[in-house]
Amino acid sequence: MNQSKHDPLLNRLKKSRVMFLLLIFIIISGWCYIDGGIETGPYNLVYPSNFGNRIQIPADNPTTKQGVYLGRMLFYETRLSANNTISCGSCHQQDKAFTDGRAFSPGVDAVLTPRNSMSLVNLLWARKFFWDGRANGLEEQAVTPLTSPHEMGQALTVSAQKLTQTVNYPALFKLVYGDDQITGDRIVKAISQFERTLISANSRYDQYLRGAYQPTPDELKGIELFNTAPQPEKGIRGANCSHCHGGPKTYMELFHNNGLDSLPKDAGIETLTGLPADRGRFKVPTLRNIALTTPYMHDGRFKTLEEVVDHYSEHLQQSASLSSFLRGESNEAGGKSLKLLSMEKKQLIAFLNMLTDSTFITNPSFSDPHLISTKNKKH
Repeated sequence: MNQSKHDPLLNRLKKSRVMFLLLIFIIISGWCYIDGGIETGPYNLVYPSNFGNRIQIPADNPTTKQGVYLGRMLFYETRLSANNTISCGSCHQQDKAFTDGRAFSPGVDAVLTPRNSMSLVNLLWARKFFWDGRANGLEEQAVTPLTSPHEMGQALTVSAQKLTQTVNYPALFKLVYGDDQITGDRIVKAISQFERTLISANSRYDQYLRGAYQPTPDELKGIELFNTAPQPEKGIRGANCSHCHGGPKTYMELFHNNGLDSLPKDAGIETLTGLPADRGRFKVPTLRNIALTTPYMHDGRFKTLEEVVDHYSEHLQQSASLSSFLRGESNEAGGKSLKLLSMEKKQLIAFLNMLTDSTFITNPSFSDPHLISTKNKKH
């Protein structure tokens, strides 16, 4: 006769032992995965020399391979939101060049953000973040969407506590920071490390600059128009874009009123500075992957590149704070707007389409690692 069938205490002890051994196995498996599957050491940030070396990396948050790995996990981690459904990747989707295709984005409470989600690309060189530039550095920027009640809506202390209760995150934080303590500061630092790796530098325009691509006639003309200021008295036609979007990164850290409204509903950086001259001034966004980041402007009012070009060509609204770069710039003598020809608009857009970097939006190093993990479990 099997004595265990008649000994409830013995059965409970056996079950407890099995559960204990299973727990140990899970923990060891997690550590083996971390020890064997994650590279460690300094992260080599690769970018073209013409991008320049004025990069922004805080001394207290050096970029490491293990830090980038953790940051990527956290970028796509829905536990960082109050309802466990939203991550950074919800509003910044890789196939849309890390935007979300919406004018405004819904948060955990379904309330829409007041401004359009900006593309996350080539942030390594940026110093000011958000449309009004209110954040100094990626670490400061990351706090707002994580904690805003209308975005991810969760205190960093709560996020840290949630991650502490998981199997893998304590070991990951130990790999990055030397101990398994999870804090809000460490969360934002890791996310920032990952975001600094989001470098786009392999568009057809980049290939052209390094002599590996021959643009079409329309693309070449578009490049010329983009980089030329009009001088009608000399017969020189241009689209006057490079004042704000010049250089190989198509980005300069400037803030401008670009003539969207004569009386802006959104005051822009005037809210921060209190200066009337700053009314309606916003950060100039990069044009990298611009064909993928519709809708456009801080309020997502334009759905197509054609609408954007038409705005600058014919529909600039005059105001006291209108950018000086846009005042009196015209292809017609005495004109108040560019007045581009129909063919010139098409040529300009042909160039803008050259800025799409297909390798950037398909790079597996930037993708959601949780989806890969789920896929592997199914097989």
